[in-house]
Amino acid sequence: MKKTCFLILLLIHSLSRTDAQTLVSDTLLGGKTSGELIAQFNFPFIQYGVNYYRITYTTQNVHGVTDTVSGLVVIPADTSKMYPRLVYTHGFASLKLDVPSFNVTQNGGEGSIGLLFGGLGFISLLPDYLGMGLGKGFHPAFHAASEALTSADMLRALKQFAALHNVHFNNQLFITGYSEGGHASMALHQLIQTRLSGEFAVTAATHLSGPYSMGEVMRQWTLNDSINNNVAWIPLTVLSYQEAYGNIYTNLSEVFKAPYFTPIGQYLSGMIDAGQMGSQLATLLITIEGSIRPFRMLQPAFQQAVLADPNHPYNIDLKRNNTYNWVPLAPMRIYYCSADEVIPYQNGVLALDTMIALGATNVSGSDVNSGAGHLDCVTPALTNTVFFFLPLRQIDTYVSTTEQQQIPILMEPNPAHQSVTLSHLNANGHVSIVDLNGQLMYNEDLHLDQITIDLSGFENGVFVIRYLSNGKTWQGKLVHYGF
Repeated sequence: MKKTCFLILLLIHSLSRTDAQTLVSDTLLGGKTSGELIAQFNFPFIQYGVNYYRITYTTQNVHGVTDTVSGLVVIPADTSKMYPRLVYTHGFASLKLDVPSFNVTQNGGEGSIGLLFGGLGFISLLPDYLGMGLGKGFHPAFHAASEALTSADMLRALKQFAALHNVHFNNQLFITGYSEGGHASMALHQLIQTRLSGEFAVTAATHLSGPYSMGEVMRQWTLNDSINNNVAWIPLTVLSYQEAYGNIYTNLSEVFKAPYFTPIGQYLSGMIDAGQMGSQLATLLITIEGSIRPFRMLQPAFQQAVLADPNHPYNIDLKRNNTYNWVPLAPMRIYYCSADEVIPYQNGVLALDTMIALGATNVSGSDVNSGAGHLDCVTPALTNTVFFFLPLRQIDTYVSTTEQQQIPILMEPNPAHQSVTLSHLNANGHVSIVDLNGQLMYNEDLHLDQITIDLSGFENGVFVIRYLSNGKTWQGKLVHYGF
């Protein structure tokens, strides 16, 4: 008993010393059978029941300070399989709790998208974002770096969650997201390819109706005197980028005229939500200007400076949150609807054209419903996503250690520090070691009855060792610690 407790404590310690282990808590919210999911979505391709959890995990806020955020994890209920991972990033939510981990089963709740993908055999991760759900403070909407990091850190937290809940995943990773989530999913995809390729590899991605071109398409669409019912866009981006970079204003009244800065300031302080802010601003514009022309909320000096100076801080901030100027390597699809009144479809067109011009070879996109507005575009965009992902999805059978011990292998020590020894091997066999991301760490054919493996190049954490010989298999979990 003492040895078991020691091993558990050592495992927890070794996990906590890696930057990949960021889980704080998990709470089982519920479960659904495959039949219930088929009835809910009217989609006969669903194969699995699911269990779904709210987790909290650590990430960094826009100032690089450790923060705790929440998200939804949906797990296929059949634990005999190894599933691919899928990240879905949600659209902008006016209410702090209108996020996946708090809005799972309600009609229209984006958490239900996690249930759909879980039923299709994906371990689905849906981050709530900074400042949303159980997150503290202000949500920096359309801030690419924090959108991407909260998603990447949720993938890291999954490893510890999986170890605690007998969940198994392979090395496949799918990414998708809608609206603000399309911006976030593109940012995550780019982050993984350009900076985290040693940790994750994207299998395929779709980005749906997102504002990828903040500095061109969205700027042109909002910074003019036309009628635009998306009245909250300018305040949201000004406030978000001021929070992230601190370079736009000293006082809110430098940007917004009275009385518009009053509800904007109330939203910033948390007194009202984004929906209430937008409603109050629309009422004020109709009363004062006769129509909803958000550009008229801005101070004339700010208007002139932003329009005349491409190096104005607001223009710079918009451009630094573009997410399309790169060359994706994994298969990517961009789906949009040309009648979208919230996020202009030209975002998708510009992203596609730019990526292809830069040399991307497996990128395409389409107008999935030319007559659909922003809300009505969700279903065709997700439907196309499902049928793009399903042929690429791999689900493997997981065989537990006890089921695989047909060969009486001895592995010691475990936990291990500098090396681990396998003995009682057959004359001819093969040993492989993978980490919890599925990355191959060791791979050797053997002709000995014993081998000692050097672990000096291994990070702290849990690894899976597999030995194959004469049609029989042994598999075990190895804990490596470097302290």
